[in-house]
Amino acid sequence: MKRNVILLLVGACILTIITGCSLNAKAGDQVVLRFAYASNAPPVKEAMAEFGRLLEEKTDGEVTVKYYPDSQLGGERELIELTQTGAVDITKVSGAALESFSDRYSIFALPYLFDGEEHFYNVMENEEIMEPIYQSTSDLGFVGLTYYDSGQRSFYMKDGPVESPEDIKGKKIRVMQSETAIEMIELLGGSPTPMGSGEVYTSLQQGIIDGAENNEFVLVTAGHGEVAKYYSYDQHTRVPDIVVMNEATLNKLTPEQREAVYEAAEESTEYEKKVWKAAVEKEKQMAIEEHGVEFNEVDNTPFKEAVQPLHDEFKNNKEFKDLYEAIQEMSGQ
Repeated sequence: MKRNVILLLVGACILTIITGCSLNAKAGDQVVLRFAYASNAPPVKEAMAEFGRLLEEKTDGEVTVKYYPDSQLGGERELIELTQTGAVDITKVSGAALESFSDRYSIFALPYLFDGEEHFYNVMENEEIMEPIYQSTSDLGFVGLTYYDSGQRSFYMKDGPVESPEDIKGKKIRVMQSETAIEMIELLGGSPTPMGSGEVYTSLQQGIIDGAENNEFVLVTAGHGEVAKYYSYDQHTRVPDIVVMNEATLNKLTPEQREAVYEAAEESTEYEKKVWKAAVEKEKQMAIEEHGVEFNEVDNTPFKEAVQPLHDEFKNNKEFKDLYEAIQEMSGQ
């Protein structure tokens, strides 16, 4: 209760500071949407900027976006809560951060849910699958607009490569604050250590954790390659980033402006997909040249076998069975 009151007060203060007027759009009105986000890889930042450019273009300047980047207003959980209150209008967070707001998002933390990039794209762009997920937080005051590719997540370690689950056993591995991710590490024999992304570098450096799991951008962009030199492509998950918007703000826009928001969001996703791949290759090369990071391919068959109980949980759960099966049926399409 005390936490909620504090958040409401903080949200009200931020709202007072960053805007002096309420949003209730009419045709011809100038609307400024407040878009806050935490630290991100360069292609995701470029996509968020592209969203604002497209939205301004599609509304002939009626709707513009003001950004509050790089955790200026808090981490991902705080930004979701500020979006709930309307202190900010839009944020972009990991799908894993949304698990505690809607358990529908937990499906994306399931290891080896997707059989590759194309399967991932096909699912994320399937309206029948995604629209109920995007709308699952409507009663909390915000909805999903689109997704951004956050790449595959693999293990990176301080003291040697991961080639089999044996290399995870007994190791302290940082994971996102996701129950599914925690259970995955436990099934692999490791000791999951949930923490925010801002704590990982120091924790690796001080030996609090032995390794972590993420995409390649943590190696140079976040500097983790300075202390963790072994990146192993087991590719256990593809957790999307999700752009969410305060529903009251969205509903106060004119129908034409709302349509422009959705169009700009979708087109910014297509833009991000194009720049993501080239950026990953650049990051890998920089990690090798600047930090001496070693990359190795992994036979992930034993990893899939080890985490099979998680798949059994989802496909035997009444709430998730249909969603799990719908995603599996799209494999190979």
